[in-house]
Amino acid sequence: VQLQASGGGLVQAGESLRLSCAASGRTFSPYVMGWFRQAPGKEREFVTYIRWSGGTTYYVDSVKDRFTIFTDNAKSTVYLQMNNLKPEDTAVYYCASSAVWRSSLRTSYGYDYWGQGTLVTVSS
Repeated sequence: VQLQASGGGLVQAGESLRLSCAASGRTFSPYVMGWFRQAPGKEREFVTYIRWSGGTTYYVDSVKDRFTIFTDNAKSTVYLQMNNLKPEDTAVYYCASSAVWRSSLRTSYGYDYWGQGTLVTVSS
């Protein structure tokens, strides 16, 4: 399985971006897809995940009501719609997939495959 993230860029505070993460390889049917981010000089942090089947989602508090994760299962793609972006959202964003449920799905340890990251820069 290969994950290809895209859609990052430079925006001003208050603007929006949509990230995409397309999966390729053998038949893709993960349990969940997640997004993480890593700001300069900081550790990678969990942002959100979605169950591939059923669509149950979970968001970290700092992005609730601003970010939305959704999938296009036919295209094996997960999206992250980011609205009202803030300078503190500046980071490299990574998508990841997990084949099974794990108690660690809100940490990096819960995922089997990772995309290469896409940079989001929000200017004030």
